[in-house]
Amino acid sequence: MKELIPVEIIEKKIYLIRGQKVMLSSNLAELYGVEPKVLIQAVKRNLERFPADFMFQLSNQEFVNLKSQIVTSSWGGIRRANPYAFTEQGIAMLSSVLRSKRAIEVNIHIMRAFVKLRELMATRKDLARKLADMEKKYDAQFKVVFDAIRQLVTPPEPKKRKIGFEVRERRARYGTSGRKRPR
Repeated sequence: MKELIPVEIIEKKIYLIRGQKVMLSSNLAELYGVEPKVLIQAVKRNLERFPADFMFQLSNQEFVNLKSQIVTSSWGGIRRANPYAFTEQGIAMLSSVLRSKRAIEVNIHIMRAFVKLRELMATRKDLARKLADMEKKYDAQFKVVFDAIRQLVTPPEPKKRKIGFEVRERRARYGTSGRKRPR
């Protein structure tokens, strides 16, 4: 069966906000093939299905921080309200609110992406724990090896791009028009 949406695309739309992995209403609407307004209206008609641990609206500061982290122009211009964030449980509940065939298929792919992320996190923690156990077991002669492995396992910090430009000159030739100076 051909994938409706590649898992990698879904994974890039999962953010960590308030200590929870969430997806934004605007991204979910795009995946479901509906307008964000339609998605939110469906949710508001069924608010009893979406308690605070399933869905919350981003604060102004959270939205500003998120926009500064995500360098993209797909925020849809001027917004009247901040987007909503849906936890994994909230996304699962969306399939009962949006009853289209596409919504069901998209939800299955999203749930698989969340499971894959959980497995990756568990593997990384398990590997770090095993490495720490081995480090305690063996003496200092292997410290260099353990440090190198730890660097490989640790995710790289995102590089910040420099703003502006850099001028490169071969050599400054101020005030010299080809004549020699007297000594």
